[in-house]
Amino acid sequence: MKKKQSSDHTRRKFLETSGVALAGGALSTTMLSPGAVHASGSSVLRVGLVGCGGRGTGAAAQALTADPQVELVAMGDTFADRVEQSYGQLKKTAIADRVKVDRDHRFSGFNAYQAVIDQCDVVLLATPPHFRPEHLKACVDAEKHVFVEKPVAVDGSGVRSVMETCKKASEKGLNIVSGLCWRYHYGMRETFQQILDGAVGEIMALQCTYNTSELWYHDRQPEWSDMEWQVRNWLYFTWLSGDHIVEQHIHSLDKMVWAMGGTPPNKCVSLGGRQVRTSDKYGQIFDHFNTVYEYDGGVKCFSSTRQQDGCAMDVSDHVLGTQGTCDVFRHSVKDHTGKTTWRYRGPNCNMYQVEHDELFAAIRAGKVINNGDYMCKSTLMAIMARMAAYSGQEVTWDQALNSPENLTPEKYEWGPMKVAPIAIPGLTQLA
Repeated sequence: MKKKQSSDHTRRKFLETSGVALAGGALSTTMLSPGAVHASGSSVLRVGLVGCGGRGTGAAAQALTADPQVELVAMGDTFADRVEQSYGQLKKTAIADRVKVDRDHRFSGFNAYQAVIDQCDVVLLATPPHFRPEHLKACVDAEKHVFVEKPVAVDGSGVRSVMETCKKASEKGLNIVSGLCWRYHYGMRETFQQILDGAVGEIMALQCTYNTSELWYHDRQPEWSDMEWQVRNWLYFTWLSGDHIVEQHIHSLDKMVWAMGGTPPNKCVSLGGRQVRTSDKYGQIFDHFNTVYEYDGGVKCFSSTRQQDGCAMDVSDHVLGTQGTCDVFRHSVKDHTGKTTWRYRGPNCNMYQVEHDELFAAIRAGKVINNGDYMCKSTLMAIMARMAAYSGQEVTWDQALNSPENLTPEKYEWGPMKVAPIAIPGLTQLA
């Protein structure tokens, strides 16, 4: 590939393959009309939280820290106990005086998101990923600015929905800031600018690894229905999380999208399975994936992700070029003799906080950040690898983007809900 590609070029390329063009950078800005900043007509920005787990609670605290004229006015979650836990935690923080969520504005149930949206100017979306396309669409239809956690979908149909929603947000002058937090890390920004400016030469190969330990699990309680058990343990059900390659490894894959200037891979093959998480309590997700993506010119990305206790852990990313290599997490570039030719020496930051700082600064300034392009590409890059691993087949970008697969259940209600069968490569068919 070329040493550097313009963002306009990569957007045009995605337009040709997807039918939607979005702002590709972390800080794409356009001017808003004065009335579009927020609906309340005052200097206070009203924030609503949808999804009151640990990530959502953290996002709410960061939003309130980002701007002194921000108030949390509504909260919603599928479960009332999660709302109350989150509310209690926020009331113990330094910004407790701006947590103004009375009991009538703490909502629960599958439709809680709509009640929250109706109360605020800015919405924080932090539910399980399955719900993201519907919730994001509702926010943009209601002309709200949004912070949206990663990933943004669990299947191709969901990605297509989010792409269309982000296009509408751009037309309406609404901010959409993604929870792909490394895009907001100062050191990462400088590192990837070096890559895009040709510091390693032409890219020949990429490697990304997210090998870590197992995550949390909530023991099933006698009073829980099948649906409640699955939603409370959403990590382990593909329809809710997309599998861990989508839910967690997306951070690594997003950096590969970044390094390649937004150009998606043409195809991939993937190996995966369940070696240690074999109990029924782990739903149907895999515990490891190893994927090879291929780009134009034969450039390959080697991707590994594993969630297994007692194993070597490695979270790292590398970009290999004709003139040198970049150790992404060390923010450094070396030539082929091993000599360091560049290293980031700037300030550190809390990237989770920077996301919200820049979101609220943009709203105040009448500017727009739209992260839709890369958050859709990174999500789809993860989904196509899952499709390849589950089926044992090669999957192309176009197959993943246009896949009819839709993991939405027949209905959202507390009651019986079958667990989908575990995929068997070579037998499980592509949708």
